[in-house]
Amino acid sequence: MTPLSSSGLRVWRYYKVGVINTLFGYGVYALLLSIGLNMYAAQIIGHIIGVVFNYFTYSRHVFQDAVASKLRFIISYILNYAVGLVFLAICAIILPSPYLAGLLALVITSIINFLVLRRYVFASGPHAVPLPRPAVVSENIDHASFR
Repeated sequence: MTPLSSSGLRVWRYYKVGVINTLFGYGVYALLLSIGLNMYAAQIIGHIIGVVFNYFTYSRHVFQDAVASKLRFIISYILNYAVGLVFLAICAIILPSPYLAGLLALVITSIINFLVLRRYVFASGPHAVPLPRPAVVSENIDHASFR
């Protein structure tokens, strides 16, 4: 399989799994709105629950051949939340419905999220930023310098 078709297949799998993740995350958000929660509170709670769900679905179905960094995944979703919050505020100004505002913000952040996950979280392939390696301590210590 060529790198281009491999990348295209990964994008296809990302969006197939992303539809499930989106339905799950948006479902939590909408459920919380329907019980009277503020849209921003609903977004953060939905986001936290969605992060856990997304980690398992993306690592098992999209980036299964890559080494996942859980720390980078958490950091990427913190940044994703901040970006989503900005887009939610902008969309809430433009759209009269908090349901539509949440959905549009989610679509925009999903595109950004794929790029971040592919490049920084699941490190493999030609676009990956390598994970930092631990420092190696040399075993050739000059014991004479300690006398």
